[in-house]
Amino acid sequence: MSSKLVAVIDCGTNTTRLLITDGSDVDIRVQKITGLGRGVGESRRLSEDGIKRVADALSEFRELIDHHKVQSIRAVGTSAVRDALNQSAFIDTASEALNAKVEILSGDLEAKYSFLGATADLDPANGPYLVVDIGGGSTEFAYGTNEPLAWRSVDMGSVRYTEQYLRSDPPRPEELGAAIQVARLHLDDIDREEPQIGRASQLIGVAGTVTSIAAVEIGLQDYKREMVDKFLLKRSAAEDVFRTLATESLDDRIHNPGLDPERAGVIVGGCCILVAVMRHWEIDNCLVRERDLLDGLADEMLETNQANEDG
Repeated sequence: MSSKLVAVIDCGTNTTRLLITDGSDVDIRVQKITGLGRGVGESRRLSEDGIKRVADALSEFRELIDHHKVQSIRAVGTSAVRDALNQSAFIDTASEALNAKVEILSGDLEAKYSFLGATADLDPANGPYLVVDIGGGSTEFAYGTNEPLAWRSVDMGSVRYTEQYLRSDPPRPEELGAAIQVARLHLDDIDREEPQIGRASQLIGVAGTVTSIAAVEIGLQDYKREMVDKFLLKRSAAEDVFRTLATESLDDRIHNPGLDPERAGVIVGGCCILVAVMRHWEIDNCLVRERDLLDGLADEMLETNQANEDG
Protein backbone atom coordinates (compact mmCIF):
# COMPACT_ATOMS: atom_id res chain seq x y z
CA MET A 1 0.00 0.00 0.00
CA SER A 2 1.03 3.59 -0.53
CA SER A 3 2.93 5.31 2.23
CA LYS A 4 1.01 8.49 1.45
CA LEU A 5 -1.83 9.41 3.75
CA VAL A 6 -5.49 9.36 2.83
CA ALA A 7 -8.40 10.97 4.67
CA VAL A 8 -11.91 9.54 4.73
CA ILE A 9 -14.96 11.23 6.24
CA ASP A 10 -18.41 9.82 6.93
CA CYS A 11 -21.19 12.37 7.49
CA GLY A 12 -23.58 9.99 9.21
CA THR A 13 -27.06 10.40 10.61
CA ASN A 14 -25.79 10.74 14.18
CA THR A 15 -22.00 11.02 13.94
CA THR A 16 -19.45 12.71 11.68
CA ARG A 17 -16.20 10.75 11.59
CA LEU A 18 -12.69 11.18 10.19
CA LEU A 19 -9.99 8.61 9.49
CA ILE A 20 -6.47 9.60 8.41
CA THR A 21 -4.31 6.60 7.60
CA ASP A 22 -1.45 5.25 5.52
CA GLY A 23 -2.69 1.67 5.95
CA SER A 24 0.00 0.73 8.46
CA ASP A 25 1.71 3.17 10.82
CA VAL A 26 -0.70 6.11 10.88
CA ASP A 27 -4.23 5.66 12.20
CA ILE A 28 -5.88 8.89 13.35
CA ARG A 29 -9.60 8.74 14.16
CA VAL A 30 -11.81 11.60 15.27
CA GLN A 31 -15.57 11.61 15.68
CA LYS A 32 -18.18 14.15 16.70
CA ILE A 33 -21.82 13.51 17.53
CA THR A 34 -23.47 15.99 15.16
CA GLY A 35 -27.04 14.66 14.99
CA LEU A 36 -27.46 15.55 11.32
CA GLY A 37 -30.46 13.27 10.87
CA ARG A 38 -32.51 14.38 13.88
CA GLY A 39 -36.08 14.87 12.70
CA VAL A 40 -35.39 13.96 9.09
CA GLY A 41 -37.63 10.88 9.26
CA GLU A 42 -40.66 13.12 9.82
CA SER A 43 -39.71 16.31 8.00
CA ARG A 44 -37.63 14.76 5.20
CA ARG A 45 -35.33 17.74 5.60
CA LEU A 46 -31.97 18.25 7.28
CA SER A 47 -32.23 21.06 9.81
CA GLU A 48 -30.11 24.19 9.49
CA ASP A 49 -28.68 23.49 12.95
CA GLY A 50 -27.75 19.94 11.97
CA ILE A 51 -26.06 21.09 8.77
CA LYS A 52 -24.14 23.74 10.74
CA ARG A 53 -22.95 21.19 13.31
CA VAL A 54 -21.58 19.00 10.53
CA ALA A 55 -20.01 21.96 8.74
CA ASP A 56 -18.28 23.02 11.96
CA ALA A 57 -16.94 19.48 12.41
CA LEU A 58 -15.73 19.38 8.82
CA SER A 59 -13.90 22.68 9.26
CA GLU A 60 -12.07 21.19 12.25
CA PHE A 61 -11.33 18.03 10.28
CA ARG A 62 -9.92 20.14 7.45
CA GLU A 63 -7.41 21.72 9.83
CA LEU A 64 -6.25 18.26 10.89
CA ILE A 65 -6.08 17.08 7.26
CA ASP A 66 -3.99 20.12 6.31
CA HIS A 67 -1.75 19.67 9.35
CA HIS A 68 -0.88 16.16 8.16
CA LYS A 69 -0.52 17.33 4.55
CA VAL A 70 -3.07 14.81 3.27
CA GLN A 71 -3.66 15.05 -0.48
CA SER A 72 -6.25 12.30 -1.05
CA ILE A 73 -9.64 12.98 0.53
CA ARG A 74 -12.98 11.20 0.16
CA ALA A 75 -16.03 12.40 2.07
CA VAL A 76 -19.44 10.74 1.96
CA GLY A 77 -22.92 11.38 3.30
CA THR A 78 -25.00 8.34 4.18
CA SER A 79 -28.58 7.59 5.31
CA ALA A 80 -29.86 11.00 6.46
CA VAL A 81 -28.39 12.72 3.41
CA ARG A 82 -29.85 10.06 1.10
CA ASP A 83 -33.31 10.64 2.61
CA ALA A 84 -33.31 14.44 2.70
CA LEU A 85 -35.17 16.59 0.21
CA ASN A 86 -32.60 19.36 0.78
CA GLN A 87 -29.57 17.12 0.27
CA SER A 88 -28.08 19.49 -2.31
CA ALA A 89 -28.02 22.34 0.25
CA PHE A 90 -26.17 20.07 2.64
CA ILE A 91 -23.70 18.93 -0.01
CA ASP A 92 -22.93 22.54 -0.97
CA THR A 93 -22.41 23.68 2.63
CA ALA A 94 -20.43 20.60 3.66
CA SER A 95 -18.19 20.70 0.59
CA GLU A 96 -17.43 24.37 1.20
CA ALA A 97 -16.58 23.74 4.87
CA LEU A 98 -14.29 20.84 3.98
CA ASN A 99 -12.89 22.50 0.86
CA ALA A 100 -13.40 19.17 -0.87
CA LYS A 101 -16.32 17.47 -2.56
CA VAL A 102 -18.77 15.60 -0.32
CA GLU A 103 -20.66 12.88 -2.20
CA ILE A 104 -23.75 10.84 -1.39
CA LEU A 105 -22.98 7.15 -0.86
CA SER A 106 -25.70 4.66 -1.76
CA GLY A 107 -26.89 2.13 0.79
CA ASP A 108 -25.55 -0.72 -1.33
CA LEU A 109 -22.07 0.81 -1.49
CA GLU A 110 -22.18 1.57 2.22
CA ALA A 111 -22.88 -2.12 2.89
CA LYS A 112 -20.04 -3.26 0.60
CA TYR A 113 -17.43 -0.90 2.02
CA SER A 114 -18.42 -1.75 5.60
CA PHE A 115 -17.93 -5.43 4.78
CA LEU A 116 -14.53 -4.85 3.19
CA GLY A 117 -13.36 -2.72 6.10
CA ALA A 118 -14.56 -5.12 8.80
CA THR A 119 -13.20 -8.32 7.23
CA ALA A 120 -9.92 -7.22 5.59
CA ASP A 121 -7.70 -8.64 8.36
CA LEU A 122 -9.83 -11.68 9.24
CA ASP A 123 -9.19 -15.29 8.20
CA PRO A 124 -11.53 -16.23 5.32
CA ALA A 125 -11.58 -19.77 6.73
CA ASN A 126 -13.76 -18.49 9.58
CA GLY A 127 -16.36 -17.17 7.12
CA PRO A 128 -18.73 -16.69 5.55
CA TYR A 129 -19.30 -13.49 7.51
CA LEU A 130 -22.36 -11.33 8.01
CA VAL A 131 -21.36 -7.71 8.64
CA VAL A 132 -24.11 -5.61 10.23
CA ASP A 133 -23.56 -1.85 10.31
CA ILE A 134 -26.16 -0.26 12.61
CA GLY A 135 -26.21 3.44 11.88
CA GLY A 136 -28.42 6.29 12.95
CA GLY A 137 -30.76 6.12 9.98
CA SER A 138 -30.11 2.80 8.25
CA THR A 139 -28.63 -0.61 8.87
CA GLU A 140 -26.51 -2.33 6.27
CA PHE A 141 -26.17 -6.10 5.93
CA ALA A 142 -23.41 -7.68 3.84
CA TYR A 143 -22.62 -11.38 3.48
CA GLY A 144 -19.51 -13.05 2.06
CA THR A 145 -16.05 -14.40 2.74
CA ASN A 146 -13.35 -12.48 0.87
CA GLU A 147 -15.78 -10.02 -0.66
CA PRO A 148 -19.49 -9.25 -0.28
CA LEU A 149 -21.73 -11.61 -2.22
CA ALA A 150 -25.11 -10.31 -0.99
CA TRP A 151 -26.13 -7.11 0.72
CA ARG A 152 -29.07 -5.04 1.81
CA SER A 153 -29.53 -1.53 3.22
CA VAL A 154 -32.62 -1.18 5.40
CA ASP A 155 -34.27 1.96 6.79
CA MET A 156 -33.80 1.17 10.46
CA GLY A 157 -31.34 2.92 12.72
CA SER A 158 -30.80 4.18 16.25
CA VAL A 159 -32.02 7.74 15.58
CA ARG A 160 -34.84 6.65 13.27
CA TYR A 161 -36.17 4.08 15.78
CA THR A 162 -35.83 6.43 18.74
CA GLU A 163 -37.89 9.09 16.99
CA GLN A 164 -40.46 6.67 15.55
CA TYR A 165 -41.06 4.33 18.46
CA LEU A 166 -39.24 5.18 21.72
CA ARG A 167 -41.04 8.34 22.79
CA SER A 168 -41.14 7.72 26.55
CA ASP A 169 -38.32 8.07 29.08
CA PRO A 170 -37.55 5.33 29.77
CA PRO A 171 -39.23 3.62 26.80
CA ARG A 172 -42.37 1.66 27.65
CA PRO A 173 -42.32 -2.12 27.04
CA GLU A 174 -44.84 -1.78 24.21
CA GLU A 175 -42.61 0.82 22.50
CA LEU A 176 -39.61 -1.50 22.71
CA GLY A 177 -41.73 -4.39 21.46
CA ALA A 178 -42.93 -2.37 18.48
CA ALA A 179 -39.39 -1.39 17.48
CA ILE A 180 -38.15 -4.98 17.68
CA GLN A 181 -41.16 -6.31 15.79
CA VAL A 182 -40.68 -3.84 12.92
CA ALA A 183 -36.99 -4.79 12.79
CA ARG A 184 -37.89 -8.45 12.55
CA LEU A 185 -40.31 -7.74 9.69
CA HIS A 186 -37.40 -6.15 7.83
CA LEU A 187 -35.33 -9.27 8.57
CA ASP A 188 -38.16 -11.44 7.20
CA ASP A 189 -37.86 -9.45 3.97
CA ILE A 190 -34.11 -10.14 3.88
CA ASP A 191 -34.79 -13.86 4.33
CA ARG A 192 -37.05 -13.79 1.30
CA GLU A 193 -34.78 -11.68 -0.89
CA GLU A 194 -31.30 -12.89 0.14
CA PRO A 195 -31.72 -16.05 2.24
CA GLN A 196 -27.98 -16.74 2.50
CA ILE A 197 -27.49 -13.57 4.56
CA GLY A 198 -28.92 -15.30 7.64
CA ARG A 199 -26.71 -18.38 7.24
CA ALA A 200 -23.29 -16.85 7.93
CA SER A 201 -20.80 -18.58 10.21
CA GLN A 202 -19.97 -15.38 12.11
CA LEU A 203 -21.86 -12.17 12.79
CA ILE A 204 -19.68 -9.04 12.78
CA GLY A 205 -21.02 -5.81 14.24
CA VAL A 206 -19.64 -2.38 13.38
CA ALA A 207 -20.41 1.28 14.19
CA GLY A 208 -21.34 3.16 17.33
CA THR A 209 -24.28 1.12 18.59
CA VAL A 210 -22.37 -2.16 18.64
CA THR A 211 -19.09 -0.73 19.93
CA SER A 212 -20.99 1.10 22.69
CA ILE A 213 -22.81 -2.06 23.77
CA ALA A 214 -19.46 -3.85 23.92
CA ALA A 215 -17.89 -1.02 25.92
CA VAL A 216 -20.77 -1.07 28.41
CA GLU A 217 -20.48 -4.84 28.73
CA ILE A 218 -16.73 -4.55 29.35
CA GLY A 219 -17.33 -1.64 31.74
CA LEU A 220 -14.81 0.75 30.22
CA GLN A 221 -14.46 3.94 32.23
CA ASP A 222 -12.35 5.37 29.43
CA TYR A 223 -13.02 4.11 25.93
CA LYS A 224 -10.17 1.96 24.61
CA ARG A 225 -10.49 1.05 20.95
CA GLU A 226 -8.07 -1.87 21.26
CA MET A 227 -10.22 -3.48 23.97
CA VAL A 228 -13.40 -3.20 21.93
CA ASP A 229 -12.01 -4.33 18.56
CA LYS A 230 -12.48 -8.10 18.13
CA PHE A 231 -14.40 -8.37 21.42
CA LEU A 232 -16.77 -11.34 21.23
CA LEU A 233 -20.13 -10.07 22.45
CA LYS A 234 -22.35 -12.92 23.55
CA ARG A 235 -26.05 -12.75 22.81
CA SER A 236 -26.85 -13.08 26.51
CA ALA A 237 -24.59 -10.11 27.26
CA ALA A 238 -26.19 -8.01 24.51
CA GLU A 239 -29.61 -8.81 25.99
CA ASP A 240 -28.38 -7.84 29.49
CA VAL A 241 -27.03 -4.49 28.28
CA PHE A 242 -30.27 -3.88 26.38
CA ARG A 243 -32.39 -4.54 29.48
CA THR A 244 -30.19 -2.30 31.61
CA LEU A 245 -30.18 0.65 29.22
CA ALA A 246 -33.83 0.32 28.20
CA THR A 247 -35.13 0.41 31.78
CA GLU A 248 -33.10 3.46 32.83
CA SER A 249 -34.13 7.07 32.37
CA LEU A 250 -31.84 9.15 30.18
CA ASP A 251 -30.52 10.95 33.27
CA ASP A 252 -29.39 7.60 34.69
CA ARG A 253 -28.34 6.01 31.41
CA ILE A 254 -25.66 8.63 30.70
CA HIS A 255 -23.67 7.40 33.71
CA ASN A 256 -23.04 3.90 32.35
CA PRO A 257 -19.29 3.27 31.96
CA GLY A 258 -18.46 2.82 28.28
CA LEU A 259 -21.40 4.84 26.98
CA ASP A 260 -20.76 8.25 25.41
CA PRO A 261 -23.33 10.53 27.11
CA GLU A 262 -24.07 12.09 23.70
CA ARG A 263 -25.09 8.67 22.39
CA ALA A 264 -27.26 7.79 25.40
CA GLY A 265 -30.40 9.27 23.87
CA VAL A 266 -30.42 6.90 20.88
CA ILE A 267 -28.54 3.82 22.11
CA VAL A 268 -31.71 1.93 23.08
CA GLY A 269 -33.02 2.24 19.53
CA GLY A 270 -29.77 0.71 18.30
CA CYS A 271 -29.99 -2.04 20.91
CA CYS A 272 -33.43 -2.99 19.60
CA ILE A 273 -31.91 -3.62 16.17
CA LEU A 274 -28.94 -5.68 17.36
CA VAL A 275 -31.12 -7.78 19.68
CA ALA A 276 -33.66 -8.32 16.89
CA VAL A 277 -30.90 -9.54 14.53
CA MET A 278 -29.45 -11.97 17.06
CA ARG A 279 -32.87 -13.30 18.05
CA HIS A 280 -34.15 -13.60 14.48
CA TRP A 281 -31.25 -15.68 13.21
CA GLU A 282 -30.53 -17.32 16.60
CA ILE A 283 -26.96 -16.00 16.62
CA ASP A 284 -24.93 -16.80 19.75
CA ASN A 285 -22.29 -14.09 19.51
CA CYS A 286 -21.17 -11.03 17.62
CA LEU A 287 -17.56 -10.17 16.77
CA VAL A 288 -17.25 -6.44 17.39
CA ARG A 289 -15.04 -4.50 14.99
CA GLU A 290 -13.62 -1.00 15.08
CA ARG A 291 -12.83 -1.38 11.37
CA ASP A 292 -15.80 -0.39 9.22
CA LEU A 293 -16.97 1.80 6.34
CA LEU A 294 -14.11 4.29 6.78
CA ASP A 295 -11.52 1.52 6.56
CA GLY A 296 -13.11 -0.01 3.47
CA LEU A 297 -13.05 3.36 1.71
CA ALA A 298 -9.48 4.09 2.87
CA ASP A 299 -8.16 0.70 1.75
CA GLU A 300 -9.52 1.27 -1.75
CA MET A 301 -7.95 4.73 -1.93
CA LEU A 302 -4.59 3.43 -0.77
CA GLU A 303 -4.65 0.62 -3.31
CA THR A 304 -5.58 3.06 -6.10
CA ASN A 305 -2.78 5.44 -5.10
CA GLN A 306 -0.29 2.57 -5.02
CA ALA A 307 -1.40 1.37 -8.45
CA ASN A 308 -1.00 4.87 -9.84
CA GLU A 309 2.51 5.11 -8.40
CA ASP A 310 3.46 1.70 -9.75
CA GLY A 311 1.93 2.46 -13.14
